[in-house]
Parts: sequence; structure tokens; C-alpha cells
Amino acid sequence: MRVLSVNLGKATAVAYTDSEDGMTGIAKRPVPGPVRVFAPGPKGVGGSGVEGDDICSRRHHGGDHQAVYAYAREDLDWWEAELGRELSGGLFGENLTTSGLDVNGALIGERWRIGREVVLEVASARIPCRTFQGHLDEPGWVKRFTQVGRPGAYLRVIQEGHVSPGDPVEVLHRPGHEVSVGFLFRAYTTERHLLPRILAAGEALEPEARDKALAYAEKHGSGTAARN
Repeated sequence: MRVLSVNLGKATAVAYTDSEDGMTGIAKRPVPGPVRVFAPGPKGVGGSGVEGDDICSRRHHGGDHQAVYAYAREDLDWWEAELGRELSGGLFGENLTTSGLDVNGALIGERWRIGREVVLEVASARIPCRTFQGHLDEPGWVKRFTQVGRPGAYLRVIQEGHVSPGDPVEVLHRPGHEVSVGFLFRAYTTERHLLPRILAAGEALEPEARDKALAYAEKHGSGTAARN
């Protein structure tokens, strides 16, 4: 398991973003390391947790619970076959393109050591938006991406440091609950009856997700059993 590329985005004016200033940093490109990774602060104030990476809509993106975005090369390869086009590392807006790591199967609260210094914790799943669709220029992309359910993981920074392409990834801790990145994504999107069950992730669950799950449970009950 390793990092194939570390990717940064620079603020660029586009016609398809929802950000207030019409700018986005979603178009990320691989850079040589080492690159500093840090906890950026609360959402709305803090941006990316990867130094040199621009976050333009801080109301929706960035902050401690979305400090780093990871996407697996294996999932990019799957999409390449589906879309019939080349997808370079960083094209999905990910900071880390990984190899040999089941990103969507990672559990909320799972911790990874990257290289010698950095420790990251799996925090959430990426939800597609209009900016992502405009960037990919694929008709119906938000719906298609949602139905396939290969979202990639947002990570919080537990131990700051530097990462470089080629750094090994080691799973330090894997919780005992069922709430994977893919499970959380389905609960947010196509299988909302799963929302109460994401509470099993406990303190590792980001506050917005916890509030959403509690509100659903209060309105609809604890939900019914579903596939993991």
C-alpha cells in the first residue's frame, strides 16, 4: 500500500462552480514531495490540510474533517474503462492517489500512517457536486458517480508532517464497527434508511453526519437492516 502521487490544485476561474467568487481548486496536479500535511482548522475557516492546495468554497469544503482527500488508483482505472478516457492522478480532485489500499472499504475512524511522520484518520466520504460534474464534463456525472458508489475518503490529520509520492501506507488502527466509507456514502445518498446505523462510528463520526443521523432517527426510527 502506498501513495502514488500527491496532488495540489491552484485557484482557477471557471463557469461551473458554486463558489462565491467563481473560483475552484478542483483541478489538481501531481507534485514532487515532500509536501506538508497539517490540521487546517474548522470548516468555514480552514481550507485544505495539504500545503499549497487551494480550497475556494470553504463553506462546503476543507476544514479539519475534510483536510485531505484520498482516491484509489484502482477506482480511477475502473472509471477509465467505464468512461473510455484517461484519468490522471488528481483529476478527481484528490490530494492523495493511492495504490493497494481499499479506500472505500476503510472504516470511519481507521488510522493510516503515511511515510515516517503523518498519521491520518478516515473521517467521511466525498459527496459529488456541480463543480465536480463541470470539471469532468460528463453528462449526468453526479447521478452516475452516486449510483456507482466509489466516493473516496476525506481524512483528518492526527499527526502532522510531510508526505511524498512513493510513501508507504500502513493501517495502524481499524475500528470494530460496520461503518465504512462506502456505507456512509450510501447512507448519505441512495440508502438513507442506513443513517441511524452510522452512529456506530461514535466519536470518529464528523458532527454534521452525527446530526443528520440523529435527526433521521428521531423522525423515522432506528431504521431497518440492510446489506453492509
